[in-house]
This record gives sequence, structure tokens and C-alpha cells, in this order.
Amino acid sequence: MTYDCIIVGGGLAGLQAAIQLGRYAAHSVLVIDSEDGRSGLCRSYRNLLGYPDGVSGETLRQAGRQQLQTYGIAIKRDTVAEAGPLAQGGFRLQGAGGENYAARTVLLSTGVMDRLPDWPGLRACLGISVYVCPDCDGYEIKGRRTLVLGAGDVGARMALTLRAWTDRLYYVRQETATHPLSPELAEQLDTAGIPHLAAPVQSLVVEDGCMLTGVVLTDGTTMSAERAFVAFGGNEVRSRLAEQLGARLHENRHVWTDPRTRMTSVQGMWAAGDIAYHSEQAAIAMGDGAQAAIWIHKALREMQAAQR
Repeated sequence: MTYDCIIVGGGLAGLQAAIQLGRYAAHSVLVIDSEDGRSGLCRSYRNLLGYPDGVSGETLRQAGRQQLQTYGIAIKRDTVAEAGPLAQGGFRLQGAGGENYAARTVLLSTGVMDRLPDWPGLRACLGISVYVCPDCDGYEIKGRRTLVLGAGDVGARMALTLRAWTDRLYYVRQETATHPLSPELAEQLDTAGIPHLAAPVQSLVVEDGCMLTGVVLTDGTTMSAERAFVAFGGNEVRSRLAEQLGARLHENRHVWTDPRTRMTSVQGMWAAGDIAYHSEQAAIAMGDGAQAAIWIHKALREMQAAQR
């Protein structure tokens, strides 16, 4: 079967796009999701309209999947390992297990994955008491004792950004052998009154399963905290399929898209969400998906008209 559109990635951007396409009641759509996306890690988004007390990424994803059933859109659990053009036009995709898919159009919403340390208990705290995005969650540390757990200049820049919300900041540097702190950033931290120390974290101190109260360093010292940010840099932009299909990428490997249509440089292929080049916000990802879907619909209508 050749689908009108295959959406690769069932996170917030992909699900919103599928909902929008489904509401046209005119196209065959398949969502292929590896179920390991970034939004599934966040336990609480608090900067979304209508959720002042927060909503988890998994709750939003489950609601989106359920909503898709209204429009008869299937979700296939698979990881697309390879992509290429079809001779007759459109795209071929191959799953990790060898299953083949074909589509007239493709939307890539494969996202970004943060580089996180493997400290036990960390993931349960994400979005609750430990954060990665200052634009999303800087407000949550307002006036609170906050640790920035990060590497090199990336962590230093995070600490300097967070100074807008609290002056009770401490930058605890990790990976010092491979990610040194530059003298320029060290001076800026000192000027801002942000203490910084090179001290490997051995474990997190977590209460009630998700509330960080401190970290234990490898020398046995415990540093108390009310909140923490992690900032290690090196996040994975999942643009491999876009690259296989010849799409233009920015230097940071995010996919270039037309600012109006969200189409990539490859005709018939769109990109939405964090894989594109924007501020990586959940609300923007959903808007991206809806915008891409509108223009995918227009393109499919033109294809259908040309075949008559």
C-alpha cells in the first residue's frame, strides 16, 4: 500500500500533524513511532495553555493517540532505519525489522534527544524537579536553591541564563577531562556571583520518587538543592533520514524548512517539531505539525487533481 502521507515520529509534532490531516477525511495516513521520543521523558509541562498544574508528555501522547482513532489513523511501532525516493515518485521507508513502507509524502518529526547522565532516579525527576530547558522551566526555580549539573561552557552558559530567576545557583561541573571550563566563562560566573566547582556526582538524593533534594559527590559530600538543571550539550538531532533523502541541514544538523509551509528542500518531504530549527518548545512543535499538515493536504490535493 502507498500511503498519502507517512509521519515518522509520534511525538507532539507528529501527532498534531496526524490529527490535522485526519480531519480532512481525504487522505490515507500512517504514523510510525519508535516510542522513545523526548516528550515521553517530560513528567510535567507547565508552560502550555490550559495546564497550569502541568501535564506530562506521556499524557499528551496518549491523548493524541486516542484522538487519532476518531479519524481512523493507525500508529505503527517501528524505527525507520532507511529512506529513499521511489522511481515513480514518493518515498520508500524501511523499518528496523525489514518491513517496507511507501508514501506519496513524508513528514519527519523525529525530534531531538537530550544527552543525559545515567544517574539512577534522574528520569523520574525530569519536568518535576530537574529540568533541561530554561525557556520552559526557568520559572520553576524562582528564588530556589538550584544546582546546575553540566559540562564545560555549556553548563556555564546555562547557569548564567538561570541567574535571571534565582541568585541561589551553584554550578557543579562534570566531565572536566573532556569538557573544560574556559577562562572567559569562569570569569563571567564569578562576576555573576555563581559559585562553580569541579565535583563528579555519584548519585542523586530523591524523595517521593521525583523530588530532588540534593546530590552526593564522589568524595562523599552532599550538596542540598531544591531544584536542578542538567546541561551537558551534545544533544542528538535525529535528522539521519532527512540526510538520507538529501534534505538541506543547518550546521547544527537541524533540518532546514520553509518558514511558511515547513517543507524541506526535498519536494514532498516536510519536517516539524524539534528536528526543525526553532526554540524546541512543545507548543511550537504542535504548531509546526499543524502547519506542515495544512500544506501536505494542499500538495496532496494538487497531486490528486493532476491525476484526473
